Amino acid sequence: GALSGRVGRLFWSAGVRDETVAKNYAETLFELARRHDGLETYGAAIATIAGVVEDDAKFRLFLETPRIDDEDKKAVVRRAFGEALPKHVVNFVMVTIDKRRQRLLREISRAYDLLLDDHLGREHVEVTVARQLDDATMQLISERLSSALGTKVIPHVRVKPEILGGLIVRTGNTIYDGSIRRRLDGMRRRLLGARLPAAVGDPTDA
Repeated sequence: GALSGRVGRLFWSAGVRDETVAKNYAETLFELARRHDGLETYGAAIATIAGVVEDDAKFRLFLETPRIDDEDKKAVVRRAFGEALPKHVVNFVMVTIDKRRQRLLREISRAYDLLLDDHLGREHVEVTVARQLDDATMQLISERLSSALGTKVIPHVRVKPEILGGLIVRTGNTIYDGSIRRRLDGMRRRLLGARLPAAVGDPTDA
């Protein structure tokens, strides 16, 4: 028990440290992007590299294996991304390799996205619906939510037929449940909780 508790705390503190380090790297890249008028371009570039690391297990293993020489790793990164992506972003990835932080590229990309959203006044919102929406309805929901929340909303739609209709909106830790399923459940609870009058002629009245 005590040992597992210590191990758990160790992993937790390591996770917190990683998150802080990733945020610091993301802030450095964000400042670089701001100086070169490339906030969204740099964000897309680091997301591209992080996406390849995420999706390609061989490439990830190559980048993260300590026994492979750092210069070899940097040569491959340069060859893969040097022509297609901004040189400052590629150089930034080289620095993460030098500092042995390349395993945090996915976290750095996510932290960068949060900085960009905050800078542009955007908020990502999860919208759950009963069936797939057409583009016009999506646009309407996006506009209504943006107006209600006072910020530019980027909706991410999930389809769950079991909510029957309406929609559920999750923003941060707040959930707005406007589903038909919830309304029906509420109606059922109210009916079950109501004290129904005794039937006329009920023998219990005698």
